[in-house]
Amino acid sequence: MRIVLGVGGGIAAYKVASLLRLFTEAGHNVTVIPTEASTRFVGTATWEALSGNPVSNSVFDDVHQVNHVRLGHEADLIVIAPATADLLAKAATGQAGDLLTNTLLMARGPVLFAPAMHTEMWQHAATRANVETLRSRGAAVLEPASGRLTGADSGPGRLPEPEAIFDAAMALVQGQSDFQLPLAGRTVTISAGGTREPLDPVRFLGNRSSGKQGVALAVAARNAGATVRLLAAHMDVPPPAGVEVVPVETALQLREAALAAAADSDVVIMSAAVADFRPAAVSDTKIKKRDDREDPVITLVRNPDILHELVDLRNSAAPGRRQQLIVGFAAETGDSDGDVLAHARAKLQRKGCDLLVVNHVGTDKVFGQDTNSVVILARSGSEPQEASGTKTEVSAAIISRISAELNSVSPRA
Repeated sequence: MRIVLGVGGGIAAYKVASLLRLFTEAGHNVTVIPTEASTRFVGTATWEALSGNPVSNSVFDDVHQVNHVRLGHEADLIVIAPATADLLAKAATGQAGDLLTNTLLMARGPVLFAPAMHTEMWQHAATRANVETLRSRGAAVLEPASGRLTGADSGPGRLPEPEAIFDAAMALVQGQSDFQLPLAGRTVTISAGGTREPLDPVRFLGNRSSGKQGVALAVAARNAGATVRLLAAHMDVPPPAGVEVVPVETALQLREAALAAAADSDVVIMSAAVADFRPAAVSDTKIKKRDDREDPVITLVRNPDILHELVDLRNSAAPGRRQQLIVGFAAETGDSDGDVLAHARAKLQRKGCDLLVVNHVGTDKVFGQDTNSVVILARSGSEPQEASGTKTEVSAAIISRISAELNSVSPRA
């Protein structure tokens, strides 16, 4: 597929190098057209090296090829990222002052704008009118992500992550004209990995969680347009790019981080494997094995129920406080008292969360593996939903279900 990638003059231009790599690695032929302003952020040499094609922003280069007409006619897709307020205005009013705006006027295929600008610019009436004009003419304009902007400010206006733009572009080409980033403008907090409860300076009580499922969920939420905060306990895999990472070690640290994060979150997903118990006392020195002493006896105390506490906090919140959709995870095994789903349904009743994702765990199951099989139970009583495959595929199904829940009912309904 022949793609024209237009790069606007914003600080987010550096992220577009990753988007270009996604397009080229998928086998597409990409011509990059940067605006003059954008070359102050990323030079043309970068775009030529990554695309393998010559780069220009002038209508007077290679005039014999009539690029200002040819590129728009031949393109199967045009993507503008970052689409600055200035570029949106020029496109909406049909200006043709450089190669990129000329190419937009000549476009015969789908056009996708990925906006990035300061919050006040995005929310200004002029920008909103320009966006509506472009959409009314058939162009696709993504909603920007929310989060940290240039400087200390935060809010809607961040460039969506390259993976999210790539997915939207592919959906547009495939004729999914109703595509959207279902979690755009949402903040999602996800816990991942396994907590570790110290016994002494070198030993701890832990579990087999690798963090792979939580990281896959963070990627899926990010690609759905959300601003993602990852509460990362011990993980065998690195956190993904484009998310805020809050490191934690113990269940008590996770509790503190989760309660704080919930205040500005639309969704809280507690996928971490949290220790149910911790040692009542932690030795300041290594506990030594000695023949002249009896074996130590370790007394355990119960850790707080973070999921239940999050639900109680949500349900008792004052009017006007953000209401979260809360998702729990249950790693279960069957026993003489019931099978996995029986235990999971009882846990859903006790916890009071909106959705419960149930794993059947055991030796060589779930923990550390690249595949998973889950059942999603809902407090509303709707039919259980099964999802299986790679943890990436399972995460996509979970995020899709969460998006559907957000768009249908209030978490407290």
